[in-house]
Amino acid sequence: MKKIFNYAMYVSLLTIALSFTACQDEIEEINTGEEPQTITANSTTADLIQRTSSNDGSCDNIVDGTSCYQINFPYTVEVNGLTLTIESEDDIEQIEDIFDSVEDDENLLDIIFPITVTAGDFSEITINGLEDLRELAAECKEGGDDDDIECIDFVYPMTLFSFNVNLEQTNTIEVTSDRELRLFFKDLDDDNLISFDFPLTLKLHDQTTITVENNQELASAIENAKDDCDEDDDDDYNDDDFDLDEINEELVECVWFVIEFKRNDIDQTPQYVNYILNFKEDGTVLTGFTGATTVEGTWTSTVGDEGAKLTMDFESNTDFNLEWDVYDLGDDKIKLYSDDSNRIVMKQFCDEDLVEETVESITETLRECAWVIKTAKNNDVQINRLLGDEFEFQVDGVVTLTNETTVTEGTWTVSTNTQGVFVVAIVMEDESAVSFEWLLTDLEDDIVKFNVEETFYELVIVKKCIDDDENDIEFIETIFDDTEWDIAYFAENNDESTTLFADVKLYLDDDGSLEVRNLNGEVFSNGSWFVYRNDFNGKLEMIISFEPGSNYLPLANDYQILEVDDMRIELKHENDTGLYDHLILERE
Repeated sequence: MKKIFNYAMYVSLLTIALSFTACQDEIEEINTGEEPQTITANSTTADLIQRTSSNDGSCDNIVDGTSCYQINFPYTVEVNGLTLTIESEDDIEQIEDIFDSVEDDENLLDIIFPITVTAGDFSEITINGLEDLRELAAECKEGGDDDDIECIDFVYPMTLFSFNVNLEQTNTIEVTSDRELRLFFKDLDDDNLISFDFPLTLKLHDQTTITVENNQELASAIENAKDDCDEDDDDDYNDDDFDLDEINEELVECVWFVIEFKRNDIDQTPQYVNYILNFKEDGTVLTGFTGATTVEGTWTSTVGDEGAKLTMDFESNTDFNLEWDVYDLGDDKIKLYSDDSNRIVMKQFCDEDLVEETVESITETLRECAWVIKTAKNNDVQINRLLGDEFEFQVDGVVTLTNETTVTEGTWTVSTNTQGVFVVAIVMEDESAVSFEWLLTDLEDDIVKFNVEETFYELVIVKKCIDDDENDIEFIETIFDDTEWDIAYFAENNDESTTLFADVKLYLDDDGSLEVRNLNGEVFSNGSWFVYRNDFNGKLEMIISFEPGSNYLPLANDYQILEVDDMRIELKHENDTGLYDHLILERE
């Protein structure tokens, strides 16, 4: 790079510098000679460059609710009672996965302070509490109105040169990232002159690249592209910024099954569970239960400033007749709502996903193995004494329910009701809490869900087969091979009561048995444990149960396994109140 310029170049540079001072809102006239082209550090083009190289803080909006700042890794959050360490952007996706696994969308997220955040200019600020973060976020312009430009990016590395007002080169630097480029500008004085080593390459939002040969082309490229995409600078992690073609293609791809339905603030899920909607490309939609008479209606979709809308219209089934807001779409699931009193959640099934269930196939599935009770509710009240009890559906229509002390016998049949929904009828004179005509609402490989029509009765059972050989489950069985565990922590509904169990230990064996013993080895209570993979969320879960009347029933629950190794296991369960039961077992 030459350090001495001829007189003509000096005049040209001086003219440019004066023009920058006179009019900051215009793109500079560029010297088209062979010498390097320069801009001032406070010029309009320099401003465009800095905005393009700003730190985009929108990737963690689900956590901090602001696009102007990004939380520095690593940091810790509690999501619906689960503790996560966030070490990368990939980890942030775990938060959305947890939120999406909760159908009612009432999600809780707490940041463990202090944290450090990075601003758009890559300066760092320490935040000591939620109020400090809220004050910082309140200063941020959201919805794409902030200063950063995200629709075009520089391709690195690139080389820059700087000059002082005497036209002396003061620095040569190669930058390899937005951070280095932005900090380079931060260290300049307003009247410093900068030159790029052209050509430069930039990447557009559609991943195509363009090449610019001078400052004029650079400024024009950024100006033309800066509003050419949705920057997604909002804290709606589910992203309502749907494309109309995307919605339509998703709707008509396969059939949809209703898994939750609320109308006029009344839960009608029992009435509509497994109800099918089949959207057609011609704007018609067929609804009904499998094997039953279908009803035809129409559907339309729109995308505008208020988000995505799906409108359905039927003459005979008016419960679906609304302009529904599309809240979430993806992972074979769609969530629709209209104000707080109307809501539909549907799951998509394609031909390869659908298994033609029959009375015979369901009967055979239930006969294959024992089934452990995960959830049993009567009138929306959990029946804790049934947790962990085992059903055995036998060939001759006999069903048994077994716990640590009792075997109860009854009968069972599988049929369909008038709407074509499968019904499993259980009759047990000595156990009225399970003696109902249970509607089959969901059937996965290892979990079956039932409810009683138009009531708050629910039954969820988990398959328990002798030949279950999943590696994670086998590992847990090996560490529970006649081992002694301390109750290191226990909280019920977030209320800690660990000291109540300081004088006892849990003894677990790999056959699924459990004993509560005092420090002298005396057995106070018997119980059982069972580990399985929840097919609905893919998580490992553990059921702990005790004999009826046990003083240790508060420990009984169907827990999610948060962490497990040879010496420690951490378990949590979310209650209907939104509070948590938390159990940690440790051994020496």
